[in-house]
Amino acid sequence: MKVHFIGAGPGAADLITVRGRDLLAACPVCLYAGSIVSPDLLQYCPQDARLVDTAPMSLDEIELEYASAHRQGKDVARLHSGDLSVWSAVAEQIRRLERLGIAYTLTPGVPSFAAAAASLGRELTIPEVAQSLVLTRVSGRASKMPERETLAGFGATGATLAIHLAIHAIGQVVEELTPLYGADCPVAVVVKASWPDERVFRGTLGDIEAQLSADPVERTALILVGPSLGAQEFTESSLYDPAYQRRFRGRDGL
Repeated sequence: MKVHFIGAGPGAADLITVRGRDLLAACPVCLYAGSIVSPDLLQYCPQDARLVDTAPMSLDEIELEYASAHRQGKDVARLHSGDLSVWSAVAEQIRRLERLGIAYTLTPGVPSFAAAAASLGRELTIPEVAQSLVLTRVSGRASKMPERETLAGFGATGATLAIHLAIHAIGQVVEELTPLYGADCPVAVVVKASWPDERVFRGTLGDIEAQLSADPVERTALILVGPSLGAQEFTESSLYDPAYQRRFRGRDGL
């Protein structure tokens, strides 16, 4: 018996990986975060699967589900939104599974920042404009940010910031980043990227707060900040330059 942690992707049912879909189809038990995982993904589960929405459950209650499935010899598909590597609360579940001697696997998913970039039709790393992407958040009720991990600290690098779980703190984001990026720095807020009811706000640090005040957003939104979001006149990379020689191009003599 194993618990299979599966990154569900950003929302759209067809953005789950093939491996994740196949694991869902093979597991007689599925635990899913119903508050943020699209119910359309449950179509991949067996018709007689035990489906458990973990949204109202404590970690202790989730652990009991794992232990029960283990006693019955039933594999569990544990479905989390986005990708498991960031803000998934997988680490604390793994720790408990290891204490119980229950085996587990991890299957990555499409992260929300990638889905948001696709919705915007943008590459987030632009030659000689921005070559770094910082995934971060602000302190919240669930957990505090480490003292040295601040918006101002990351913003001082000039990197593109993908700020998760922070739509409630848009005022703080604007206040801390405007002195570093300037009021005309492009900002995009993508709400429920890839879902049927996706919404996109485009603006600047100078006007994004007013936009959101006029059309409030409460949750499931990603804030992107940085000059890469608006870059048009930029230097092309040498990757596809005809004079650029690399191992697989076979352009000897140029």
